[in-house]
Amino acid sequence: MEKQEKIVSMFDDIAPTYDTANRVMSMGVDKSWRRKACDLAYEFYAQNSIEKIVDVACGTGDMMDFWKKRSLSNGIALGEIVGVDPSKGMVGVAREKYPKFNYFISTATNIPLPDAAADILSITYGIRNVVERQEALGEFNRVLKKGGLVVILEFMKNENPSLLGKIRDFYMNKILPKIGGFISKNLEAYEYLPSSIEDFSTVENMKKELETADFEIVYTKSFSMDISTLLIARKK
Repeated sequence: MEKQEKIVSMFDDIAPTYDTANRVMSMGVDKSWRRKACDLAYEFYAQNSIEKIVDVACGTGDMMDFWKKRSLSNGIALGEIVGVDPSKGMVGVAREKYPKFNYFISTATNIPLPDAAADILSITYGIRNVVERQEALGEFNRVLKKGGLVVILEFMKNENPSLLGKIRDFYMNKILPKIGGFISKNLEAYEYLPSSIEDFSTVENMKKELETADFEIVYTKSFSMDISTLLIARKK
């Protein structure tokens, strides 16, 4: 748990500048990835009324806002949106930005909701920061209704990168940490990003882990030189 606590502390430190750094580093492209994830999830879930969406590792709340906006665009009546994150600093920023949503300060392995409470559960750029990942996937399964969806957006490890993939890796390893470190004044936190990707799972391994947690994969796609990957899986 010491490693998990260190990661949480790091996010507490960078919370005030997190949004600015993210927008600059991604050049805003992450917005299109989030929009696509929401629209596809609503399409796959195929319900006009959704009771609850849970966003794990919600950070400063942007994905929750996307769920709300895209529900309106898709003509879906959406009830409650719940954010879960262990970082008090990140949740503090989220509460200021989006006070209408509900929040829990908690880990991905201990979501304070009853069984089968949620229709959709998302985790965007957070699953690689969960040390006990398989336990978290099991917890996601517990919280979701039968037929509910888990939606994952993440930077995945690429074992056999193409030329474009090598360009991506150079940007992620050499350029991005300097930009994030300059904005946040915390170089160590943004040097963690490329190392966390390198230590993380490949897309194929992530799919196997989801299947082990009793999910059925319904959609997989990588975007922008494989920088970001979207996985959607259904609880059996």
